[in-house]
Amino acid sequence: MVQNKKSLAACSGMSPYGLVARVAATDTLSESEDVISICMGATSADKEGFRELIKKYPIIAINGCESNCVDKILKQKGVRVVKTINAMEELKKADLMPNDVSRLNEDGEKCVEHLKKVIKKEIKEME
Repeated sequence: MVQNKKSLAACSGMSPYGLVARVAATDTLSESEDVISICMGATSADKEGFRELIKKYPIIAINGCESNCVDKILKQKGVRVVKTINAMEELKKADLMPNDVSRLNEDGEKCVEHLKKVIKKEIKEME
């Protein structure tokens, strides 16, 4: 059992970048035994059980856009984010752009693969 887990808190907004952030985080979670996921809806709603979970492991915030809602919500809950990734910025740097808020087509999948690499690099730097 891995003791040094990291948590990913992905955007849950309704933009193509939010979708890519969620899918990239979920894929990374399924490919890594030392990563857990933070539900931003439950965190925002202050759901019992999440109050302690969000403080237990270091969090990488994966924001969909420049609004940085994930960082803001976690800050309101008294949680310090150790790393922040902005999906929109990362994808623009790579000249990639998702185009649907609810479905991933070929372009969206390319975005997910790129963002997963960024996330995994950040996780590796935390070790």
